Amino acid sequence: MRKHIVAGNWKMNKNFSEADDLINQLVEKLESTDLGDTQLIICPPALYIELASDQSDESYFMVGAQDVSEHDNGAYTGEISADMLENMAIDYCIVGHSERRAYHHETDEQIARKVDQLLKHDLRPIVCCGEVLEEREANKQFEVVKRQIVDGLFHLTAEQFADIVIAYEPVWAIGTGKTATPEQAQEMHAYIRSLIAEKYGAEVADNTSILYGGSCKPSNAKELFANPDVDGGLIGGASLKADDFLAIAQSF
Repeated sequence: MRKHIVAGNWKMNKNFSEADDLINQLVEKLESTDLGDTQLIICPPALYIELASDQSDESYFMVGAQDVSEHDNGAYTGEISADMLENMAIDYCIVGHSERRAYHHETDEQIARKVDQLLKHDLRPIVCCGEVLEEREANKQFEVVKRQIVDGLFHLTAEQFADIVIAYEPVWAIGTGKTATPEQAQEMHAYIRSLIAEKYGAEVADNTSILYGGSCKPSNAKELFANPDVDGGLIGGASLKADDFLAIAQSF
């Protein structure tokens, strides 16, 4: 059975003391917060992963990274390997975020290799997909998302795919204050699930968690999460405030 997941992508925010404060706030508030069956994940900058993982052992959240290298090891200055992440006792890693695709020109083929690295080291990928505004306006959103899913993930076996989490992020809604309507979100999530069912069968599709990312906040999370194919959110700005992040996690 698929999980409800709310994952916080901190992006490049917070200095060390601010990160420590936010983690401590989450730990304290989680002591009196009932999340039901919702799995809470925080993905801080790499510098703070150990800080977060030390606290997660005693609390109710899991920890993920924001990216991983497609390489095993070697002369790749500034990159972080899946082997390094595995040894930091984390559980998840975001790959294919729209900002990585746009600013670092990551291709679906590179994302596929990153997914392979993570699975080899028993880490669960949160794989992002989604269209930019021009593609949505040209009614090419389904074509774009299908290509990203097929080229980035459909080389996997059904057993491997069982460890995948997908995050649909309409790029035009990230950090803009715009949000896909609940109907638009459900339409794309259902489409993604249909692609998975066509490739791997209904059981794998039904067990795959598909998250929504794109200006999700406490005021709209409940309406978005009420859709049958929306299993949670990949949260950006709102994950930087403990109260907002937990309010979203309680929106099921």
